[in-house]
Amino acid sequence: MSATVALHDVAKSYRAVRALRGVSFELAPGRISALVGHNGAGKTTLIKLMLGLIQPDRGTIRVLGEDPAAGAFAGRRALGFLPENVAFNAALTGKETLAFYARLKGINPRDGAALLDRVGLGEASRRRVGTYSKGMRQRLGLAQALLGWPRVLLLDEPTTGLDPALRQSFYDILDELRRDGATVLISSHALHELEDRAEQVLIMNQGSLVADGTLAELRALSRLPIRMTLKLAEHVARPDWIPNHAALRGGACEVDIIDPSDKMRLLRKAAADPAVQDIVVTEPTLDELYAHFLRAQEQAA
Repeated sequence: MSATVALHDVAKSYRAVRALRGVSFELAPGRISALVGHNGAGKTTLIKLMLGLIQPDRGTIRVLGEDPAAGAFAGRRALGFLPENVAFNAALTGKETLAFYARLKGINPRDGAALLDRVGLGEASRRRVGTYSKGMRQRLGLAQALLGWPRVLLLDEPTTGLDPALRQSFYDILDELRRDGATVLISSHALHELEDRAEQVLIMNQGSLVADGTLAELRALSRLPIRMTLKLAEHVARPDWIPNHAALRGGACEVDIIDPSDKMRLLRKAAADPAVQDIVVTEPTLDELYAHFLRAQEQAA
């Protein structure tokens, strides 16, 4: 499967500030990827480079097989982008705003009406944008990014200001795009939202890419413990197969597992023991993985 976005040894500085330090990665079609990192880690610079708004000091960038900074970049109409802070002409209505962007992309303005309905702005489409709340402006920005059903969609903090129902609708739209073969990159601090949705995670710190892989791959690399919680029946002795280092809390044993092979061994024993009433297995979260890889980079420096 050929990459739709490919960066190789990309570096970028703003005077004395080294925003990116030799970053390389690929984004595949039909995949939702997460770009995570603290403020100043280089995420926004990466997105600007992929959009062709700025050029790297070193390295190569290809989006849909072309240099996005080239003046004749034909793939620009196949790109969608939602910035963290959207800004629209307050005097235009939502419908007029989307029609304006549709014309810029060479798309029939009428195609935007369905998108306004999809993001929950159908009834407000004839209101001036100046009367919109922050969440409504964010939804309008999302509709703008989705014009033309893009092949590459770059989103910077896309769920800011969205209520839970609209947030779920937003991710439903992304799943449709992914199934249609689009490449979706989400830059966000809401790691809990991305945990079950991102098929690739890129972790940035101080301009460097410190981790790149699926959640399963990052968990294996980190060797962070898996926590198994075993709820025991009342008034039973602690089974002797439970490791000595397990902590007993409120009638449940908590076991931290480092070696993945131990997980299946303990699960088989727990399932066969009538003293065990419930089993909960908790893998390292994306928040924990993020903190781990940042610490590892800082310790190696």
